[in-house]
Amino acid sequence: KKAGEFYTPQEVSKVLAKLVTTGKTKLRSVYDPTCGSGSLLLRVAKEVDDVGEFFGQELNRTTYNLARMNMILHDVHYQKFDIRQEDTLEQPQHIEQRFEAVVANPPFSAHWSANPLFTTDDRFSQYGKLAPKSKADYAFVQHMVHQLAENGTMAVVLPHGVLFRGAAEGHIRRYLIEDRNYLDAVIGLPSNIFFGTSIPTCILVFKKCREQDDNILFIDASQHYEKVKTQNKLRGEDIDLIITTYRERKEIEKYSHIATLDEVKENEYNLNIPRYVDTFEEEAAVDIEAVSDELKALEGDIQATDKKIADFCRQLNISTPF
Repeated sequence: KKAGEFYTPQEVSKVLAKLVTTGKTKLRSVYDPTCGSGSLLLRVAKEVDDVGEFFGQELNRTTYNLARMNMILHDVHYQKFDIRQEDTLEQPQHIEQRFEAVVANPPFSAHWSANPLFTTDDRFSQYGKLAPKSKADYAFVQHMVHQLAENGTMAVVLPHGVLFRGAAEGHIRRYLIEDRNYLDAVIGLPSNIFFGTSIPTCILVFKKCREQDDNILFIDASQHYEKVKTQNKLRGEDIDLIITTYRERKEIEKYSHIATLDEVKENEYNLNIPRYVDTFEEEAAVDIEAVSDELKALEGDIQATDKKIADFCRQLNISTPF
């Protein structure tokens, strides 16, 4: 298997971990529904003094075994973690539990069954729509929201399409904002920070009990990175800026914007970041006089060059090319 299948860049893991531990020094539980090798779960533990229990689910058997081994190698007692191998959407293994921190980097726009029977599944039934078969992104969001505790925070990495795609996804997005008011922040990441894909990604942060429940914070961190060979990489200061902006809920020109729910409604629940964060750089004013003088000078140069060519042609006894 390619490493990219189960690898979340360390910098992105760090951002997710810091987001879900905001305001907390201890966590009762942390859950990753697509836990891969478990690195994201362990990263969350680094941000707090103590994590009571770790929960995860992983489809790939090899990666699942890797995750369990990873836990033990990081001194997590076997009684403190519960990682299961199964398809999270089709066969959820921790469905009755609710978690204080939920983090994930699910496979982007994966296929799933979208079985009509799921319309009676508690994870999806209230939305009235299922995520499309060809794009399970919102199915993962719905699953994670269902597993989130009332006092918990959830952060998930998704492709940008989830911000604006319509049809069923638009319906689910609207329900999460208008009916539930769970969406706390939208963070745009630089493109090309994931191995194996250059598509731009974003982080959505959800909370069931939001302190600022009349707005959504938008952060455009897409231009804040360092280029390392063929990859883009978030630097320490880029991560700090994202986290500080989120925690202090700051408006920074060309970087972040606090959008009221009315503003989001006016945009028909389209969360595309440029609608909220204006990163437009004004072009320098053009000096028409200077341009005109330059054109005149060029015209003179052209005439002089043409004259030279004409002289050469006469000397060579050939016709001029103009």
